[in-house]
Amino acid sequence: MKLEEYLNKGKTYIIAEMSGNHGGSLEKALEIVHAAKEAGADCLKTQTYTADTLTINCRTDPFLIKTGLWDKEYLYDLYQKAYTPWDWMPKIKAEAESLGMDFLSTPFDATAVDFLEGIGAECYKIASFELVDIPLIKKAASTGKPMVISCGMGTEEEIQEALDACLSVGNERVALLKCCSAYPTNYETMHLRTIPDMIRRYQVPVGLSDHSEGSLADIAAVALGASVIEKHFCISKQDNTVDSAFSLSKAEFAAMVQDVRNTERALGRAVYGPAPEETSSYALRRSLYAVRDIRAGEPFTPENIRSIRPAGGLHTRYYEGLISGRRASRDISFGTPLSWEDVEGGQQGENPKEG
Repeated sequence: MKLEEYLNKGKTYIIAEMSGNHGGSLEKALEIVHAAKEAGADCLKTQTYTADTLTINCRTDPFLIKTGLWDKEYLYDLYQKAYTPWDWMPKIKAEAESLGMDFLSTPFDATAVDFLEGIGAECYKIASFELVDIPLIKKAASTGKPMVISCGMGTEEEIQEALDACLSVGNERVALLKCCSAYPTNYETMHLRTIPDMIRRYQVPVGLSDHSEGSLADIAAVALGASVIEKHFCISKQDNTVDSAFSLSKAEFAAMVQDVRNTERALGRAVYGPAPEETSSYALRRSLYAVRDIRAGEPFTPENIRSIRPAGGLHTRYYEGLISGRRASRDISFGTPLSWEDVEGGQQGENPKEG
């Protein structure tokens, strides 16, 4: 499992969420696995539920979705359409692992945890809507395996309660994901500055479960300290599957992965002084030069010496001292970098490092 290895190395762990984008086809599901690998995902994620483990087949008003992508759908019908058959999971897992990717799934009830344990799942993801399902969290955490918990809609207290549920069964291997449970998510609702606050508050790795378009939010999240990125993945938005409207296509996901990796490179570490690549640029730093011919004994003035590019002359820190009465010790030609040999009496006082 790369998750904890990546967290220990400070590398961003990138999860491709298949969800219902297989459209009910195992062939399409396995095609998504290969496409996710080609796009650079570290992990392929599924969701392990049935309509009956998530809800009940009830046609009363509370069970009817009234807004968003799934407006006027009953919960049972939506989940029946979107679920991934459980007998596909071992095949999806084996395919992902054969390509060098991790397999991760979200269990939505205790039977799903038992099933995933039976096929050798190495990690568990808790969805935002299940953040408040403490028995489910304890059940998954009691396996001792790493836990990734999305925190969409979660208050500080609800997130702490979910974390405490893991700790109560002896599992400290927890990562939290900042999430906005709106599909798709608008930028102004994301509040990514919550990420460093979560890192400080909960003292665990924190990432982003992202339902926004493109990779802008993911770049910002990594810059703010996110160590996990999860995005819904489809091969093409032309597939028009249940989640495709807020999923990244293969090409978009690959671009996002590249943006995240480039962000990691750019962040680097706290460093002062020149990078090896900057060494040649030293020659273009400013220093003191003669900008007119200067005769021996002539005072230095703003008209005959200046701070200019390139380097090679005296450091600019000496400029004010030189034009305050110091004189040339010898003839100096236009364009000559100044040295202490050009100054009567040479260097006086403390010997600062020359530029």
